[in-house]
Amino acid sequence: MKIILAILIFSFIIIFHELGHFLFAKKCGVKVNEFTLGLGPTLFSWGKGETKYCLKALPFGGSCVMEGEDEESDSDRAFNQKNKWERFQIVFGGPFFNFILAFILSIVYIASIGVNDTTISSVMENMPAQEAGLQAGDKIISINGYHVHFYNEISIYTFLHPNEDNYKVVYKRDGEKHTATIKPKYSEETGRKMLGITKNTEYKKVSPLGVIEYSFYEIKYQIYVTLSSLKMLFTGQVSVDEVSGPVGVVTTISSVYDQSITSGAFYVFINMTSIAILLSANLGVMNLLPFPALDGGRILLIIIEAIRGKKLNPEIENGINLVGFGLLMLLMIVVMYNDIIKLL
Repeated sequence: MKIILAILIFSFIIIFHELGHFLFAKKCGVKVNEFTLGLGPTLFSWGKGETKYCLKALPFGGSCVMEGEDEESDSDRAFNQKNKWERFQIVFGGPFFNFILAFILSIVYIASIGVNDTTISSVMENMPAQEAGLQAGDKIISINGYHVHFYNEISIYTFLHPNEDNYKVVYKRDGEKHTATIKPKYSEETGRKMLGITKNTEYKKVSPLGVIEYSFYEIKYQIYVTLSSLKMLFTGQVSVDEVSGPVGVVTTISSVYDQSITSGAFYVFINMTSIAILLSANLGVMNLLPFPALDGGRILLIIIEAIRGKKLNPEIENGINLVGFGLLMLLMIVVMYNDIIKLL
């Protein structure tokens, strides 16, 4: 059951991404030849119109194959015959739909359980926060200029910025703002720097407008974490071995399912929704990276075309995307291999 659930979550997020491309292609009058879920051999297909819908063997991917996308076509409904703005919409549509999905799921998630805000429950003795004058009941607003709205943003900020010696913390007490400079202390027990504050795991319900507001904050948080994690990967603070692919994601979902099912179906639903938010936002960000074969790489080529005032040679553009696709497949193989090794 949990493996099926993991595949369904993964597949739904991918198909929603491809739906973005599909709907914007239709909006711009581009012919969609094939709309698929999965990779590899086709299990079955259907559709009598201009678009063939396919379900493939491996549920880790999908595609929206448009006329004239990766080959030359003289059709006035071909992707390559559309203007720059229309092509931009179509390419951006996939990641955009991922952010829409993450936002909708955030509304469901926050409306269901509320938010765990940044109000401090207690301050540890002889720790930096206490020495800086923070007290229980203080509400942290920002750390080094980064505004926080959920308590886990505080811990994730310290995790993602391990080399910062001091944190400028803005907090609110009795309706007034205060500022403190806190020098984090390394903890042998946790293996990371700590401020010395704790928070009860309590979620407070918010108004309907609050749900929408905090849903935007949730998307901002997920994008921030993804970009910061990528920065740590490129700077060597995180190794490729620590990156998870589809196998790792399925394993994580299975583990969370096992931990949640003992508490009841509601907690399974909430935790699966939380994972889906993370995955959808992550997919949106990753696809916008300016790397060949990704949506961000195609957007970059459209921007270059706008600057040059003319299109790139189609053969050069297709070659760039082909090389990029090959490198992505190689990376996926490495990541999947590492995921499998971790399971052994």
